[in-house]
Amino acid sequence: MTMKIRARAVTGAAMLVLGTGLAAEPAQAQWARQHEQFYMPASHNWVFRRNFPAADRLFNAFDYGHAILYEKLYTRPGAPASELEEREYDFVTRHLLVSPPRMPLEEAAIEQEYVKLAPEAKLMFEWAHILHRQIYDVLGDDRLSQAQKDAEIADLLSYYKSRPDLAFSSVPKNMELMEGQYYSTAFREGWPKFNGLIWGYHWLQVGLYEPLLTGKTPEERQTGVLATVARFRQMLENAPENMPRMMPMTPAIAPVFAARYPEAAIIFDNLHGMHDVISDILASPQVPRNRKREEILRAAERYRDATSFVMTEAEWREMAAMMGVQNMGGPVSGFLAGFPTPTVERGAVMAHGGPGGTDHAGHAQPATPQPGATAGAQDHAAMGHAQPAPAGQTGHAGHGAAPAAPTPAAGTDHGAHGQTGADRGLQAAPTAAEAARGRELHDRMMADPVIRARVHADPELHRLMESLHGGASAGEHGEHGAADATAAADSAQAMDFVVRLLSDPEVEARIHTDPRLHELWSDPEVQRRLKELRARPAAAPHQH
Repeated sequence: MTMKIRARAVTGAAMLVLGTGLAAEPAQAQWARQHEQFYMPASHNWVFRRNFPAADRLFNAFDYGHAILYEKLYTRPGAPASELEEREYDFVTRHLLVSPPRMPLEEAAIEQEYVKLAPEAKLMFEWAHILHRQIYDVLGDDRLSQAQKDAEIADLLSYYKSRPDLAFSSVPKNMELMEGQYYSTAFREGWPKFNGLIWGYHWLQVGLYEPLLTGKTPEERQTGVLATVARFRQMLENAPENMPRMMPMTPAIAPVFAARYPEAAIIFDNLHGMHDVISDILASPQVPRNRKREEILRAAERYRDATSFVMTEAEWREMAAMMGVQNMGGPVSGFLAGFPTPTVERGAVMAHGGPGGTDHAGHAQPATPQPGATAGAQDHAAMGHAQPAPAGQTGHAGHGAAPAAPTPAAGTDHGAHGQTGADRGLQAAPTAAEAARGRELHDRMMADPVIRARVHADPELHRLMESLHGGASAGEHGEHGAADATAAADSAQAMDFVVRLLSDPEVEARIHTDPRLHELWSDPEVQRRLKELRARPAAAPHQH
């Protein structure tokens, strides 16, 4: 394949290294004048960015996290741990990961002093990250058959290895290289939370390959990627408790990917191992400042060669299994709750003589029970839907009676501005059961720190939340009828709020990682209500 290479000499960076007083051997100085290299030209380039933007943008945030870590460790060796563990960690997790950059960052603009120290290591990381991203593109391209994907990835690996000065070895390295040196584990011991964040990055980076490979349809791949991203975000809760406790290894996290593309999986494990080694070298007081470059270059050479600290592929897989996927953040699949078992046949109806005996003929009549009518035989034309009938009057096993919805007080304006309940149609108040389920769904969503962060990052969502909470407080006072009407409208507004939240794919994926949230979201009544609300403009905040 003809390859167009965008190259840029880094001679200037090498000269800056020599100017720092960290004298290097002549061969090291010569090696530092290597160039950057860009993507292998291909039709699949940037497909992952187009098809999976939420996941792709996280990688841009990860680039910042790695860069600021090295810069802080190198330039502020005596700084309190809180500078990374609190200040930088909070910025990354509460802001950057909530709203990641849309385009890749130039890490040299962030790690300005570190890149002068070890430009060679920076180029190694960038070259491996290009391989990462191009493999995402191949596996995320629905136009390619599996055989074509295999051939493209083989070409990518050949392209990657065409740069032996930058390429990580495709021979597995043992843990002695990462954990058996005199400076080893300094970073994880001093900065456990930020270390957990970095390992979380690595869990996601290799983990995303799995749903791209195992998903049988584009929809399954989308669901799998979103669920994997949501699982990563869940790791950030109560940090570092839910974060990996050992470095994630590809055979454990992405076994299907590692089995099909072992060479790529080994390269990525070596890449992640060197990330840890450089963090330890920069963090360890046992490595004098004037020897940090020397140790980084020594580690880089070892991770490129095929002879030092090596083990067999079988030993690499055994080690991953022995370490335990449960200690690495857990698997990337199989954690979503299943769907509840339906109790009606597909196509079942509630109207025109169907189960429940409802009458939708009078579309302009208010939802008022007639004398002698049961809850299951009421005319719900004003609401546009029927309530479940008592258990004895319905053919739906497992559905008990639900209380009738409270009738809004006359003249109350909750978003329809002057209309009665019948006039509002689908904007009428939900049933008591719906209101309870909708409110619980709202409350449980807002208890989730990731979803809450999304709300605070969106001005309109934040305004809706403030309006909703203010209205709920006001509804606790006043006449009983007015309070009932206010509560009903607040519940409807809560559902409006939930619908808007669910328009964010990351929020919807997050729901599926919580069994109770998934159960509430999957409830047929909640789904019906959500469908109705999606079909109309969101209600304006009501006035009391």
